[in-house]
Amino acid sequence: MTKSIAITLGEPAGIGAELVFNLANQGQLDDCIVIGDSKLLKHLPNSIQVKHISTPSKVKLGTLNVKNSSYVLKLLDTAAHGCMQGKYSAMVTCPLHKGIINDSGLTFTGHTEYLAELSNTKKVVMMLLNQYMRVALVTTHMPLKEVAQNITQENIREVMDILISDMQSKFGIAKPKIAVCGLNPHAGEGGHLGTEEIEIINPLIKTYQDKGHNVIGTIPADTLFTTEKLKNIDAVLAMYHDQGLAPLKYAGFGRSVNITLGLPFIRTSVDHGTALDIAGQNLASSDSLLEAIKLTRELIKNVN
Repeated sequence: MTKSIAITLGEPAGIGAELVFNLANQGQLDDCIVIGDSKLLKHLPNSIQVKHISTPSKVKLGTLNVKNSSYVLKLLDTAAHGCMQGKYSAMVTCPLHKGIINDSGLTFTGHTEYLAELSNTKKVVMMLLNQYMRVALVTTHMPLKEVAQNITQENIREVMDILISDMQSKFGIAKPKIAVCGLNPHAGEGGHLGTEEIEIINPLIKTYQDKGHNVIGTIPADTLFTTEKLKNIDAVLAMYHDQGLAPLKYAGFGRSVNITLGLPFIRTSVDHGTALDIAGQNLASSDSLLEAIKLTRELIKNVN
């Protein structure tokens, strides 16, 4: 029997339940199991599996409640452990709210970091993708002032190794072509605008090229994210969050997918937040969640 894809509802006051409900009624979730409070999913088709986990406190759509923070993490725990135990084939996560979880006294940086710790994975990589590009990140959720000190050969090497491995194993691309962004404007302008490219990034790229990998760079980010430059590029490696994700979301916001590389299971997510301002108004688009589920199905085929 085919194992189900686990979908976590995320922040209960947000649009997660609404997105799932819409896709369920379109017949898009027949191979999925929804993990969350069933009270948020009224009139769900009987064909949809639900693993019920109650919210500790009453939910008011659009209004965060710190008492429900532990519930959000319990959803992730249930789905991730289920994947690792072989109960589920993969997990797809609806958006959560980092701020309210931290307000509850729990330290939480994001899905990516949380799932890495939960699965005892030393290093994971955040990648977003859409029909135009795939973008992986060397650094993720940190203040901009801390980025440069984290652009080390060790960090880039760990990310690059995972990126190449998962492009091969999950996406089925035997020799991925990876374009690497420079950290600085104009990729350092020959050292006049920063030396990280000369001293750190370019020498590391050369080691991958010497091993036969199709890695190119460094390329200034303001010219790399163009239609011409992205032709035949399988993935872009950006140095920090907004460098890579701003152009990606401009090109395909609402139809992009977040995937965590390096985990011992497949995890994808939407490209947007909880949208508290429109929760419960039936205005939210389910496109990104549907794209995440479609990608997950393809990745499962490649892995199996």
